[in-house]
Amino acid sequence: MTGTLLRGRLFTFHHEPADGEDTDAYSYIADGAILMRDGLIVASGEYTDVAAVSDGAKVTDHRPHLLMAGFIDAHIHFPQIQIVASWGSQLLDWLNGYTFPAEAEYANAQHARAMAGQFCTLLTDHGTTTAAAFCASHKASAEAFFSEAADRNMRMIGGQTMMDRNAPKTVLDTAQSSYDDSKALIGKWHGTGRTSYAITPRFAITSTPEQLEMAGALAAEHPDCYIQTHLSENHDEIAFTAELYPDARDYLDIYEGYGLVGSRTLLGHAIHLKKREIDAISQTGAHPVFCPTSNLFLGSGLFDDAGLRACGITNGIATDIGAGTSYCMLQTLNEGYKILQLQDQKLHALRAFHWITRGNAEVLGLVDKIGTLDAGTEADIVVLNPRATPAMALRMDRAETLAEELFALQMMGDDRAIVQTYVAGQPQKGKPI
Repeated sequence: MTGTLLRGRLFTFHHEPADGEDTDAYSYIADGAILMRDGLIVASGEYTDVAAVSDGAKVTDHRPHLLMAGFIDAHIHFPQIQIVASWGSQLLDWLNGYTFPAEAEYANAQHARAMAGQFCTLLTDHGTTTAAAFCASHKASAEAFFSEAADRNMRMIGGQTMMDRNAPKTVLDTAQSSYDDSKALIGKWHGTGRTSYAITPRFAITSTPEQLEMAGALAAEHPDCYIQTHLSENHDEIAFTAELYPDARDYLDIYEGYGLVGSRTLLGHAIHLKKREIDAISQTGAHPVFCPTSNLFLGSGLFDDAGLRACGITNGIATDIGAGTSYCMLQTLNEGYKILQLQDQKLHALRAFHWITRGNAEVLGLVDKIGTLDAGTEADIVVLNPRATPAMALRMDRAETLAEELFALQMMGDDRAIVQTYVAGQPQKGKPI
């Protein structure tokens, strides 16, 4: 098999840019190429060099577009795709009014599988090739998610949501059933192909101590699994959590007490943190995940990226569909930029694009597999058109640097700017759902 050679402008990161002048952090090649074979990047670099070793590979010419590593979404809810843009509530009311009724439908395996196809297509149409996803509390939901990911050979992380209280019966499990279902799903899907499992207690409000104990047991039995949950998103949520766990020092302490906080833990939101929690996150290597469009939509608060980073914490960034309002990581960066501006924090375009590629890959411990265009990594690639709309084209007429081009994409880009998305070397846009 000879493979495929993509030609275009190459842009990839080697480390996080220290600032806008850190040209050692990335490579930009005006006439570059990527040779893909058997789902991997065999070579990347100057077109003439890569073409010389391509051995008759099929050439797809994407000039003058930009070739980058596929985008990575570190926190998203698969069963919420039909409640995006549901009006008018803050977190707890939104969950009860919209989320739980929608997630109840995922007990139906046929519905779950149909929505899994839509979900994965929406991701790749927006340039996202990897996501860490919450499934519903029904095993059928997780089976549908993983089956669809396997069929597409997508590198995906997911887990059946564990929740045994403070929600309608239609979405509740039990401590034992959540353990049993998760255990079976881990055995079937974790490390199978390109799928990985995340132990997924929704948050402390919807889990009894018994269930969190079961989640901790799973984490101890399967230390290579991820753990994903929510932390300190909303003041009412934090107050209710304190009532349910009065002996805990703070919100994070609940999860710590059950062995759920470590370097493979993804903490969605993490907005209203106490100093002790910040210190504990830094010491354990856990990762807060910034969800800007969701935080604005629900009025939850402003994520302190610079403050956490100053404490040695590595943050992820994510859409948080469906309280999040866009599947597009470009629009996620757009709103993230504005949230940080409100706190006199800066998000340079170079760091922004590092964040949704190599940066999130580092958060997930997958930088050896995804997030760059390095030879030997998986061929997950996005092709970007900075002139995708008339307004963007006008702006680009005045852009003089790569950073200006990236910033215009960050602020003005959406799915129209995604020319093509490759998953394990296979083009995704334009394929039937």
